[in-house]
Amino acid sequence: MRQVFGNRRAIAFFLAPTLLVYIGVVVVPVGWSLVYSVFSGSPASGFTFAGLKNFRALFADPTIPQTLLFTVKYATVLTVGQIVIGYSLALLFKFVLRRSSTFIRTLVFFPVVLPTVAVALLFAQLFAVTPQTGPVDSIVHLLGGHPVDWFVSGSHAFVVIIAMDMWRSVGLFAVILYVGLLDIPEDVIESARIDGASGFSLLRRIIVPMSRPIVVAATIFALNADLKVFDSILALNNGGPGTATTPLNLYMFQESFNYDNWGYGSTIAILITGLSLLVTVVVFRSLRRDITKD
Repeated sequence: MRQVFGNRRAIAFFLAPTLLVYIGVVVVPVGWSLVYSVFSGSPASGFTFAGLKNFRALFADPTIPQTLLFTVKYATVLTVGQIVIGYSLALLFKFVLRRSSTFIRTLVFFPVVLPTVAVALLFAQLFAVTPQTGPVDSIVHLLGGHPVDWFVSGSHAFVVIIAMDMWRSVGLFAVILYVGLLDIPEDVIESARIDGASGFSLLRRIIVPMSRPIVVAATIFALNADLKVFDSILALNNGGPGTATTPLNLYMFQESFNYDNWGYGSTIAILITGLSLLVTVVVFRSLRRDITKD
């Protein structure tokens, strides 16, 4: 094994296919976005050189602050929920259900493999008001409350979006964090129990510190995915009402394909890329600093 990893040709041979795919899927599109950002138009209407016009329009666009705020708010709330609920489920699988958790893990993970459009249609019916009252408003009515039109205001639509994407994705993070908990040596846990640690003290002093690396990885993965949300909101309510629940990715899509302005859409894509990189660096450094302190 040492001879293989010490051979530069062998390393290049094994890494070359992955690097080629990465360059083709990630690097080349980013490069094209940078090129398109200094042009206006589209392949259908033709491109004209615009210089920094798209970047000036980005800072002057009144819709950008609204979509940026929604994107950050959505990513923050959803990521916290994914990690907290996912970690709680992982602890349940590991220390309560143990070997009998296979069926429960399958049920929790099942929404992850469902088509996004199907999930969006399901939640649209669950929270529907017209033409028929959905199950959620029916329950609210039975409890003595007044039915709510969930898609007529941005705050109500935000609740539906978070509930939908939480239900759809939390199973993935539960499994990821559960696998991380499995890597904690059993003899370490048993030694802590012999020394008198149990319950919350065992969780705080042993389990949480030893599972922090996987929590950091899951947090960065969740934030990057949530900052780039697109398909679920498009399928549920197309970012409505108005642009109240429109994320940056959906706004980029609308500018590029609905309004045939690829240059401005590429400029928004650069903003999304920069935001994702910034958030990743900040989260990684802050959580990494906590790990090194411990």
